[in-house]
Amino acid sequence: MGERKTWSDKRAEIMSHPGAGAAYEAARIRFEVGEAVRLRREELGLTQAELAERAGLKQPAVARFEAGGTMPTIPMLERLAEALEVRLRVEFQPVREAS
Repeated sequence: MGERKTWSDKRAEIMSHPGAGAAYEAARIRFEVGEAVRLRREELGLTQAELAERAGLKQPAVARFEAGGTMPTIPMLERLAEALEVRLRVEFQPVREAS
C-alpha cells in the first residue's frame, strides 16, 4: 500500500487540477450565502418551512440552499431577502481584500 497523505498534501493535489480553483470558489460562495440565510432565519425564529412559505418555495429547497447545495440567482436572493426582512446588497471586492 502507498503512504498516507496529509490533508494539506491531498488538498494541494486536488487544487492543482484545472478548474479546481473555480469549483472551490463556487462552493465557498454557496456555503457562505446559505449560512447567512440560515443565521438570519434563526435570528427571526423561523423554521425552514416558514421561510419557504414566505419566499414562495418548498421546505426542501430552503434546506438545500442553506446547506450550500445550490447556486442562487439574483431573483432568488431578492425573494429570500424580502422573506428575511433584509436588503440584498451585492458588491465586488478586489481579490486581495476578498480573501
